[in-house]
Amino acid sequence: MTFELVVTCADGLEEALQQELTGLGLADVRRERGTLLVQASLEQAYRICLWSRVASRVLLPLFTVEGDTPEALYYEAVRFTWGNTLDPKGTIAVHATAARGIKTHTQYLALKLKDAIVDHCREHFGVRPDVDPEAPDVPLHVHAMAGGFAVSLDLSGDSLHKRGYRVAMTEAPLKESLAAALLLQAGWPSRDFDALLDPMCGSGTFLVEAAWMAADVAPGLLRDYYGFLGWKKHDPALWQRLYDEALQRRDAGLKQPLPVICGNDADHEALAATQRNAKKAGVAHLITLRQAELHALQRPAGSAGRGLLICNPPYGERLGEKNTARELYRALGRISGQQLPGWQACVIGADIQHVDALGFGHRATVRLHNGALTIYARHGDVPSVPAQGVWRFEEAPAELPVEAQDFANRLRKNLKAAQKRAQAEQVYCYRVYDADMPEFNLAVDVYEGQLHVQEYAPPKTVDPEKAEARFRLALVAIRHVFGLRRENVFIKVRSRQKGKQQYEKQGSQGRFIEVREGKAWLLVNLTDYLDTGLFLDHRPLRLRIAQEAKGKHFLNLFAYTGVASLHAALGGAASTTTVDLSATYLNWAQRNFALNGLAEKPHHFEQADCMRWLKECGYEFDLMFIDPPTFSNSKRTPDVFDVQRDHVELIWLAMRALRDGGALYFSNNFRKFKLDTDALAEFVIEDISPATIGFDFARDPGIHRCWKITHRK
Repeated sequence: MTFELVVTCADGLEEALQQELTGLGLADVRRERGTLLVQASLEQAYRICLWSRVASRVLLPLFTVEGDTPEALYYEAVRFTWGNTLDPKGTIAVHATAARGIKTHTQYLALKLKDAIVDHCREHFGVRPDVDPEAPDVPLHVHAMAGGFAVSLDLSGDSLHKRGYRVAMTEAPLKESLAAALLLQAGWPSRDFDALLDPMCGSGTFLVEAAWMAADVAPGLLRDYYGFLGWKKHDPALWQRLYDEALQRRDAGLKQPLPVICGNDADHEALAATQRNAKKAGVAHLITLRQAELHALQRPAGSAGRGLLICNPPYGERLGEKNTARELYRALGRISGQQLPGWQACVIGADIQHVDALGFGHRATVRLHNGALTIYARHGDVPSVPAQGVWRFEEAPAELPVEAQDFANRLRKNLKAAQKRAQAEQVYCYRVYDADMPEFNLAVDVYEGQLHVQEYAPPKTVDPEKAEARFRLALVAIRHVFGLRRENVFIKVRSRQKGKQQYEKQGSQGRFIEVREGKAWLLVNLTDYLDTGLFLDHRPLRLRIAQEAKGKHFLNLFAYTGVASLHAALGGAASTTTVDLSATYLNWAQRNFALNGLAEKPHHFEQADCMRWLKECGYEFDLMFIDPPTFSNSKRTPDVFDVQRDHVELIWLAMRALRDGGALYFSNNFRKFKLDTDALAEFVIEDISPATIGFDFARDPGIHRCWKITHRK
């Protein structure tokens, strides 16, 4: 005896399900959107329920109804011979759905079908079935479509993605059937793969599904409920034989040599959830877990060949800003290219731009749904990412105007010395020139292979036309000496900013480029803001913080784009807290963190007035960095900050939150600033300014002052 079955799946998984059903021996398969129609024996129907990793439900059609009203459904259903399907004294439940574009009240449809069954059983058997919405003896399904209804027995009983091992969950988990389908699409398991790694494993869905597939474990083994168990035509002996066969295959599969399966996550709670789920699934001994952020990704131990990288990174509501998510995907692509070149990859994104940012060699992109959320799965190959050295500039062959020769010579001299030091110290962004010659009043900064040129506004005593002519000469010399095209030289005019001008954008190109500093990758904007997002003069201090941060809780006040926090995090800080009043800068900081593969936990970003935040702060820190502005006002707060007037209160508040043995680094660039050591005599104060001035600012050691402040023992 054969049945026509309707096997459903999530949209986009039809091909994967068809291949799976063909592998289970079903030859007559017709594919529709989200559905496969198959001719199957009872044994094959049981095998689909027990072995399908991709299917959602297995429906056995009972009858169809012509007509589009609930009353038409009731009329046909009450005449159906329900005694051949269910026990009139048993339990039922009805689930109703509607095709796209069909407007109907599905709950009312379910009620009408239930009423028809109850009325039929009362009339023919003198009893009626009860309703059990959780685990009925016979679950029924009614589907509204154009011109009628289809009534089916749900052999699966509940969605087949519910395997029975998910005893612990994390935020936004991936459906088990979707995870299995992606693994199948990637070719897992295969002799081509000696390992699988999920670097952001969450509750471990990919890991458990991969282990089950490699060990030949049936995905339905842990389920204790199916919809056919109370069906009148159920064959218990046949089902028991198939179940015992699956147990034997599982026991044999677990004894075979299996690929290395590893999962990383920054959140220990996620790893605990994975461990619990893997234990319930019986494969905890096959999975190696490691608490690590993405930036610490490594090739799994025991893997010498080609593996599969697969993951569902945080995106959408979990990560917040779309741009922040995109930076995380860029980090995943870059880091996996450094650590796993030649591997195959499958990565999920909520936006096509996310998966494009990975930079993988393209195999396929599949549009899918995880619940109600549309997602994209990028299948690709991980390219090798070669190590990049410090950018070296080569002078362009060209004639320079005589008036620009002296300036060009000074640039050559400075650049030669700076490039030598940059190469020795692996510095990628540095200053080359800063108004060394009074008649060329500008600053030239290197950002990898780009230049940022700032013209200081000339005094009113200088003829504006002469100043403009000199600046044009300077630009000609700059492009010549550095050998750069016009589009690689970004120009701004820097003047003293007052009032709201401190916060106004200079442009709106939204062009960010990636640069490096120490172990960090940073986003800088050379077009839209007066400052680029990276204060070059604080580079030595930030690198010092990176060296001292391991295991410490770090606080960064007036944090700007959070670069000091980023260095602390990459240096192994136990936590970082980044506080700034600007939402723009905090989002920039979060993008910097994502670009380096740093997780949301344990790093915190607080939009707040720093003085007020300190007054209300109930936390303690081991390491602090405070680099306040000289003067600041904002419409977000009625308070006006003046570093000379307010620094004593600021430092006292900060020291109240600093643990014994901790250190506060306090810095500012107000050239007339005087630290009130008498008012701060309670603390040990050390002027470390010379040690925080890099080679590129040695000509101007007053660019900033910096003190290390600690508690007295």
